[in-house]
Amino acid sequence: MGGGNGQKAKMARERNAEKLKGAKGSQLETNKKAMTIQCKICMQTFICTTSEAKCKEHAEARHPKSELAQCFPHLAGK
Repeated sequence: MGGGNGQKAKMARERNAEKLKGAKGSQLETNKKAMTIQCKICMQTFICTTSEAKCKEHAEARHPKSELAQCFPHLAGK
């Protein structure tokens, strides 16, 4: 005789627990890889979702004598 619904559910829970085991942990490595925007003057990095306003704020606060395009060349055309 085959296993009942209880046995199938138990096996499914065990399989799902194994899948989730690998996913848990620190997100520090992922965050480090997402730091793709970099100020070309001071080399400070920003996460890839940083808005143009935040880049402009950084440039005005840290490098008032420089232009925004010098700090962040990817914003030069905007």
